[in-house]
Amino acid sequence: MKQNFLKYQAQTSPHPLGLEISHAKGSYIYDIENNAHLDFVAGVSATPLGHNHPKIIHAIKNQLDKYMHVMVYGEYVQKPSVELSKLLAQNLPEPLEQTYLTNSGTEAIEGALKLAKRATGRSEIISAKNAYHGNTMGSMSVMGYEERKQAFRPLLPNINFIEFNNLDDLNKITTKTACVILETIQGGAGFIVPKNNYLKAVKKRCSEVDALLILDEIQPGFGRTGKLFGFEHYSCIPDILVTGKALGGGMPIGAFTASKELMLLLQDNPKLGHITTFGGHPVIAASALATLKEITETNLINETLEKEKLFRKLLIHPLIKEIRGIGLMLALIMPTPEITNQLILKCKEKGLILFWLLFEPKAVRITPPLTISRPEIEQGCKIILSILNKIES
Repeated sequence: MKQNFLKYQAQTSPHPLGLEISHAKGSYIYDIENNAHLDFVAGVSATPLGHNHPKIIHAIKNQLDKYMHVMVYGEYVQKPSVELSKLLAQNLPEPLEQTYLTNSGTEAIEGALKLAKRATGRSEIISAKNAYHGNTMGSMSVMGYEERKQAFRPLLPNINFIEFNNLDDLNKITTKTACVILETIQGGAGFIVPKNNYLKAVKKRCSEVDALLILDEIQPGFGRTGKLFGFEHYSCIPDILVTGKALGGGMPIGAFTASKELMLLLQDNPKLGHITTFGGHPVIAASALATLKEITETNLINETLEKEKLFRKLLIHPLIKEIRGIGLMLALIMPTPEITNQLILKCKEKGLILFWLLFEPKAVRITPPLTISRPEIEQGCKIILSILNKIES
């Protein structure tokens, strides 16, 4: 199987981890030899309720028995996508009331950028250095990391960059700016959180020049930070909110949400301003609806901050220079990239799944399912410390 994987399936790096998967349940992924691997990554934050959650599986099977794809997005009234959009609105502050469902986070970013241009009639987009918003051409255009973009130029024109958390850069936002797009918490850059009311200041500046603020919550959204949405920590409501990953509960999804007034702009002049065949797919929407209900109707969000405290209490070691992030969106910062690589690969051999971040080579991702138990956290941290002790010696 691994040979076929390398021969027939296109790869994203020269050295994939190559774990051959048999099944997964709860906080564990099992290989074809039935070895259990404790999952501290959750599909890069995409499986917030762990693997094979019974409520998600039930929702998917129930919808499969009724119908799958019946029509392109936005034409037919389909209960799962309507109920999902309604539940999102009920859990979001005004004026975030209408949601456009897509197939992925990067597609949602594309829709959000188009909406901002349509609403303002402007072309300049401002993003942040070391930002990551996806890999389609528009999303890559607002990626703040030239090394990953240079091979694919030309990209979108009129994109400018500011430094995240730098208040002095806000004067670059002007009456020429259609929108500012930021991750609520910078992911690929190393889980950089906003400081000194940064997001609030950005929103104020956008309001002064009639630009829109787009917040990308594809990673921090849906309980991972100890709030349903990361922006709730920072007294800043975006004009357009982009979500994905965890919303699907393990199924592929993206969404962008804004006021009804803004969303109406995609209906006309021109008509079909943003279209998709499979966005809002009923089976995926059913999975997302079950996921969102479970997150909002249980104590998982409050437990997230308690689990963060446990990680910070246990993960004390001379080689851990810093723990960045909030809730269960954490990154261990190692002294060197080489130590990061050793830790991730050696933990894999010991049955613990860790992963890298895109742009910070010294970071080790810890983003487990929100459902992870305290004993599982203790078990995983014990493995991490044992590996670090060997590296140190």
